[in-house]
Amino acid sequence: MARTSRGKRYEEPKLNIKKVIAVILAIVVLIMSIFVVKGIFDKSKDEGRITSKSYFAAYKDNKWGVIDETGSYVIDPAYAEMIVVPNSKNDVFICTYDVDYEEGTYKTKALNSKNEEIFTNYEQIEAIQNMDKNNNAWYEENVLRVKKDGKYGTINLSGKELLPFEYDQITAQPGVKNSLKIVKDDKAGIADNEGKIIIEPQYQDIEDLGKDNKDGFIVKNEDGKFGIVDFSNNQVLEAKYDGVTTVYGSDLYVVMQGNKQLLVKKDGTEVLSKGYDEITEILKNAENGVIYKYKNKYGVMKQTGEDTIKPTYDELKEAKTGILIAKKGDKYGIIDLEDNTKVEFKYTSITYNEKADLYIAQDEDYNDEILNNEYEVKQTGILTDINEEKGYLELRQNNEYKYYNFKFEEKKEADIFTTTTLFVSKKDGKYGFVDKDGKVVVDYKYDDAGNQNIYGYSAIKKDGKWGAINSKGEVVQEPTYDLEDYLKVDFVGRWHLGKDLNMNYYNQL
Repeated sequence: MARTSRGKRYEEPKLNIKKVIAVILAIVVLIMSIFVVKGIFDKSKDEGRITSKSYFAAYKDNKWGVIDETGSYVIDPAYAEMIVVPNSKNDVFICTYDVDYEEGTYKTKALNSKNEEIFTNYEQIEAIQNMDKNNNAWYEENVLRVKKDGKYGTINLSGKELLPFEYDQITAQPGVKNSLKIVKDDKAGIADNEGKIIIEPQYQDIEDLGKDNKDGFIVKNEDGKFGIVDFSNNQVLEAKYDGVTTVYGSDLYVVMQGNKQLLVKKDGTEVLSKGYDEITEILKNAENGVIYKYKNKYGVMKQTGEDTIKPTYDELKEAKTGILIAKKGDKYGIIDLEDNTKVEFKYTSITYNEKADLYIAQDEDYNDEILNNEYEVKQTGILTDINEEKGYLELRQNNEYKYYNFKFEEKKEADIFTTTTLFVSKKDGKYGFVDKDGKVVVDYKYDDAGNQNIYGYSAIKKDGKWGAINSKGEVVQEPTYDLEDYLKVDFVGRWHLGKDLNMNYYNQL
């Protein structure tokens, strides 16, 4: 059943592969494969079943389709436009077709794994795309934007109607999950993915203040002035400012008065108003003050206006209370609030992982040094994964993968990946695979190899080409793919992961 929409295409994947590259950040497919849950059941309802399978967009011969975790076709590649899989564990696939670029028209429909059209009561159906400040993109979980009688509402992936069809616009709040801006009669409010109205549409504009809607919202009133309301729409900061930034903490907010930034309390009392060009961060212990920028240099200022650290750095960001990651010239180091150097300025980047309480410092050769909270280098190599949930680091050291917990104790791969059947092993400069007991299953004959993914496939490299084996060590794809310029090599059956990781689709010759 064809659905036609006219006008600007809103947040839909761009269409053929040549045009995909030009707008790559607008066409992502959220692969939720990292959230594999044992025993997920099959619903009997045909519309939007949660299954034990996983689904992926697939590209072959200039056409798009859908495959499952075995690499088998679910939807044959027959579409000129990329098919969106909003949730890999749910068989709902959004197709865009009959696109007229000149007229700005296109049609959409939803299919299930039986290639049946579902959710046919709507004029338009789309996944809701979101994107953070680092251009990492995803689709909002278990919710679709649909259009009926010229108005927008939402449904979940089982087809249940959530928001009624009375809105002129429904969009994701950038970088914030489970927070949708709803617009009705030129007034904006907030709803969540389950269809609950958090803030009724009553403002000229509204944006999330922090990382989730529990932090409150920046609102714009009819006079064009900005303030802050909380989750219950209670006034936190009076709407009397020319702007409110997303820099806040300890009941302190950075607002705009004309072209000048001010640090104010929630009752409007000014705390800081001069000595800086821009306030970039309120320190975790607000009594220590703020990080500020003056003449393109960064420093630290107390609430009294007194400098703690003169503006001499090219970048400053607080890692943990009283500890700052700093940039001097083109190198990063670590300092404290007394401007004492804790880690010398010799790295191209430094990041801090709060949960693991460690620092990741990278040098010019892209090698990573892992430092503990005493700034001691505990491990070196190429950091390929840091898993906060399981509490481990994965490092590539001397062309082998090594695993450490957050106390830097080495762990066996089999102790971490309990469902993995084959593990990469190296001997005499060649790679093979062993089982959890160390028994060789795949001989040492490959030039490189990748760890087994959650679908049971491992990448293998021979004579400069990549292929794949399955969980039994059987070759399912002979090494024929040239993937040297790919950031990640991964396979599902004979299909290899596409070049742009943000897109998360699989490709086949």
